[in-house]
Amino acid sequence: MKKLRFYDLFYIFLIASVFGWILEGVGSIVIDHLFLNHSALVLGPINAIYGFGAIFLTLILYKKQKASWGEIFLISFISCSILEYFMSWGMEFVIGFPAWNYSKFFLNINGRICLLYSMLWGFLGIVWIKYLYPFVQKLIAKMNPKVGQVLMYVLIVFLAFDIILTTVSVMRAHAYDKGIPPQNAFEKFLDHTFNRDYLKNMYGNNWE
Repeated sequence: MKKLRFYDLFYIFLIASVFGWILEGVGSIVIDHLFLNHSALVLGPINAIYGFGAIFLTLILYKKQKASWGEIFLISFISCSILEYFMSWGMEFVIGFPAWNYSKFFLNINGRICLLYSMLWGFLGIVWIKYLYPFVQKLIAKMNPKVGQVLMYVLIVFLAFDIILTTVSVMRAHAYDKGIPPQNAFEKFLDHTFNRDYLKNMYGNNWE
């Protein structure tokens, strides 16, 4: 069995994050008749919960590709529920609120996880490791290794910048809500660009 490399995991994260952004964007158009930018970061289509979920599913399941559907479902159901809970807690700790709230769903725990989405994680584990993971691995293998390596480092720098910019934007938006005026040109830029309306379109009503 092929050993997992950081290179593979990075591109799995990237592909799954972009795919998740597209999936949720289409979902918001179909269901709400409104496009919502379901990105975790202010620059780029990065729905990180899908990226981290894909990495997590890969790490716990890539040796289980021949296991039964029931075993894969159970592993994914339990493991991803724990991951989602702590990701929700981590987001609330860093930016002040989680990007999702399941309080209105049946059998939820603190609004962070619920039975319905935990079951979806279980089924997603089956679909991922049986069908999507082999396909993504083939895509990664087709890349020129040297180009892929350079691109990976460039994207890591970009993502680091994006995380910092997102954090600063959220902090400035909270300050704006408290009536604190911008102190410099950069804060004025944030108030006009990555402001509370932009962030609410990303994070939905959880921004409130």
